[in-house]
Amino acid sequence: MKIGVLALQGAVAEHIKSLQQAGADEVVAVKWPQDLEGLDGLVLPGGESTTIGKLMNKYELMEPVREMAKRGVPMFGTCAGLILLSNRINGQDWAHIGALNALVDRNSFGRQVDSFEADLNVRGLEGEEPYPAVFIRAPHIMEVGDNVDVLCTYNDRIVTARQGNLLGASFHPELTDDVRLHKYFLGMVQEAKATV
Repeated sequence: MKIGVLALQGAVAEHIKSLQQAGADEVVAVKWPQDLEGLDGLVLPGGESTTIGKLMNKYELMEPVREMAKRGVPMFGTCAGLILLSNRINGQDWAHIGALNALVDRNSFGRQVDSFEADLNVRGLEGEEPYPAVFIRAPHIMEVGDNVDVLCTYNDRIVTARQGNLLGASFHPELTDDVRLHKYFLGMVQEAKATV
């Protein structure tokens, strides 16, 4: 199982470490189109979605990543990565990758100073204990399409959702020692490999 982490901005090293701890065989940093070759899954980390989108275009990564999403390659977008994945952004008439059938609202939990942690019950994770989520300038999902499964809400806001091969989270799972969400994503990758 070879997983890539988009390495243009954000907590790349932390995602790599979490994926390794969760059991990925090989994890690589993705900076160029050739880094996408042979990947079984791709993580889109946090940062600033507009900046990451511009860098993806600059380094000619946007189109190949879109194609991978269409082909069914599993992708996991966290915080800004969720915004990158979604096909609708509140107050904006264009999207980035545009694969996840969801409307997202940027910075809906406030600014950097409003960052917080919350214990969440995310459907599908191992064990009974709540998941310790870290929210930093986090977006949330305002609405989802018919084929999107809501896995978790916080204060009536959707913060985790899955659509087939796509997983999105409002928060930063790489900033906690709990690797269950990364394990869940690796399970999606195994499912996808089994159906090829």
